[in-house]
Amino acid sequence: MADIQTVTTRPEPPGLKKLTVKISGMSCAACAARIENALAKIPGVESAGVNFAAETATVDYLSESVSSEQILDKIKETGYRPVTGRTELRLSGMSCAACAARIEKVLNKLPGVTRAAVNFATEKAVVEFNPAEIDVPQIKKAVADIGYKAAEVDDKTTADLEREEREREIRRQKSLVIFSAIFSAPLVVYMLAMVLNLRGVVPAFFFNPYFQFALATPVQFIAGANFYKEAYVALRGRSANMSVLVALGTTAAYLYSVAATFFTGRIGNVEVYYETGAIIITLVLLGKTLETIAKGRTSEAIKKLIGLQAKNARVIRGGREMELPVEEVEVGDLVVVRPGEKIPVDGMLKEGYSTVDESMLTGESVPVDKKAGDEVIGAAINKLGTFKFEATKVGKDTALAQIIKIVEEAQGSKAPIQRMADVISAYFVPAVVALALVTFLAWFYYGAPGDLTRSLLNFTAVLVIACPCALGLATPTSIMVGTGKGAENGILIKSGEYLEKAHKLTAIILDKTGTITKGEPALTDLIPAPQYSGHEQGLLQLAGRAEKNSEHPLAQAIVNYVREKGAVLNDPRQFKAIPGHGVVAEIEDSTVLLGTRKLMQEHNIDISGLIAEVENLEEQGKTAMLMAVDGRPAAVIGVADTIKENSKEAISRLKEMGLEVWMLTGDNRRTAEAIARQVGIENVLAEVLPEDKAQQVEKLRGQGKVVGMVGDGINDAPALVTADVGFAIGTGTDVAIEAADITLMRGDLRGIVAAIRLSRATIKNIKQNLFWALAYNTVGIPVAALGFLNPVIAGAAMAFSSVSVVTNALRLRRFKPGLS
Repeated sequence: MADIQTVTTRPEPPGLKKLTVKISGMSCAACAARIENALAKIPGVESAGVNFAAETATVDYLSESVSSEQILDKIKETGYRPVTGRTELRLSGMSCAACAARIEKVLNKLPGVTRAAVNFATEKAVVEFNPAEIDVPQIKKAVADIGYKAAEVDDKTTADLEREEREREIRRQKSLVIFSAIFSAPLVVYMLAMVLNLRGVVPAFFFNPYFQFALATPVQFIAGANFYKEAYVALRGRSANMSVLVALGTTAAYLYSVAATFFTGRIGNVEVYYETGAIIITLVLLGKTLETIAKGRTSEAIKKLIGLQAKNARVIRGGREMELPVEEVEVGDLVVVRPGEKIPVDGMLKEGYSTVDESMLTGESVPVDKKAGDEVIGAAINKLGTFKFEATKVGKDTALAQIIKIVEEAQGSKAPIQRMADVISAYFVPAVVALALVTFLAWFYYGAPGDLTRSLLNFTAVLVIACPCALGLATPTSIMVGTGKGAENGILIKSGEYLEKAHKLTAIILDKTGTITKGEPALTDLIPAPQYSGHEQGLLQLAGRAEKNSEHPLAQAIVNYVREKGAVLNDPRQFKAIPGHGVVAEIEDSTVLLGTRKLMQEHNIDISGLIAEVENLEEQGKTAMLMAVDGRPAAVIGVADTIKENSKEAISRLKEMGLEVWMLTGDNRRTAEAIARQVGIENVLAEVLPEDKAQQVEKLRGQGKVVGMVGDGINDAPALVTADVGFAIGTGTDVAIEAADITLMRGDLRGIVAAIRLSRATIKNIKQNLFWALAYNTVGIPVAALGFLNPVIAGAAMAFSSVSVVTNALRLRRFKPGLS
């Protein structure tokens, strides 16, 4: 056991903590890179990653060296805003100012709480916190743990806060788009009149530079104010982002037009370009609004999962049934669930029985029967009877809360394929500014000597066409949709890294017991001796009664089978279990022996007529048990760990996908090869001790294979960690699930096929996004530099490039896992 712990535990420095925080104010991938670099430089920060699409930062830090508050302050210093929650609590139980001081001290020490202030006079506490790290119920619980009570004055959940923040931002952006569009519309009329030579049709005041100045100025400095703010923050931090490009390009066009309007004599050119800056700002704002709306849809899986949570629970306390908010359910509470209701938390069924729909969590479409002693999962829907269950996991410990946490972390993670885009984005904007200046100088001195207008327009077009937003969104949006789609189908992927790795797999190792097979023995054959032919039912009844009091798994397989056939099993008159041999039982007037060849030999029973049947069963990988009645051989009973219904189909699909499939087991080679033949596996690793499983995985990796390991038991955990991608069957142990990279909520091997297909579809989608993002800039920048691209058209193309990338990522929502 010590060996297993050594392998499965990933070494971490003492005091290492993880902080995940939402960030607002990022306009492109360069912003994300800038924040990431600033966070990485903080002493005590082990690693930092910023996801532009998810608008989150994930930081691993040493709590002894740096606090979460300092990390949030660093984000603010770089000019961006960490999205924090705020709650006001009404406190009771305080008797003096010392009580208030104690509560305040406890709250300020909570992980994720940035600031807490307690007012004794008003009996209230104001707490600011990071919603990604702690929630309101946890804060209230911390107060209760020290003997006081806390109730929310304004009860808002993390989901509410995030939704409101996004909706508020969309409303703000829409208002700016409408404002900018109203003022820009007459300038569009002017531009079309110039292009289509409609001077005689359009009223003369549209051509008046003072009229155009009055329209363009509010757009430039009110609608475009945010570009200036973000550009200033970026430049102050010695970096550049999309806002620098937009602000620089539109300001150049605007200032040139102002000079031409008010200092015509000096410039010698009355042609103005107010419409260029105004229309570009309008189009960019429209593109950012559409992008924000589309990005919100990429995290739809999280919203769906959060929406699954029950709001209330019917709890029995003190003999009285009461309805409480689900946050107030405690471990040990007896909860009542009626037909059609959601199960509020996880627990163990105590009274009643029902059929439960768990498809929203496991992807399993068939409802599951539940009886006393069975586990029930929060958010599942009770289909039939009323039942009572004891709450065993509440709050953040429930299966649904853990799933949401895994999906959130995966959506905020970075896949290795994103590194290239991050490197390009970090250097892209400064390079574009330099290229734009070269373009201006080349046109002014060589392309069109002395033509300031032409030089300026081409300079602006290069700046505007080169937005790196599409490049920054290409990978994370697909990862967010892919991991979310996986969660909807019972495939939990811990990070974007494993979603990417899964598509590279060349070999899959399947543990036999509990993965290919059901993991529990079942009676498969009863072959009577010639003299008992036609008396199979009677023999089964005798076998069931003989084994009724045995605790051996093979005995239980026989008992369960006989009971399933409807037989009532009375206790034998006498029963004796002989370890390693079998059982001897007195049933009515008969003596029944059931066990090994050695048991028969010790009782001088001639089994020569049944040996061929025994060997035949053993060739099939089954355990053969001999049965004798009153000293005469009666039957051979075959017991085996039966193969899951869909294992053969799943293995066939894996091979069709080009993967090399191996089976790993501790069974003897004959039994292992018999099982392998039944499911179509040619590569068998048999007689492998639990502690040697990881070595077998490493051996295949040493042959140049990219290996996926699938298992469900504690002894599979080291191999799961060793593999390139570890898959845990969700019906298995918590240790295996913790060690794995991808967890299948169903015990169906077809989930492996679905996970790999999802990985391949996601990577294909990412490559499409990266191609178009890079192709867009690769083609667009030279075209703009050569003078073939109008700045307004460049602005439109730039604005909608990001939207097209996100829209392409959203196509993954149509992915069909093929689990049925």
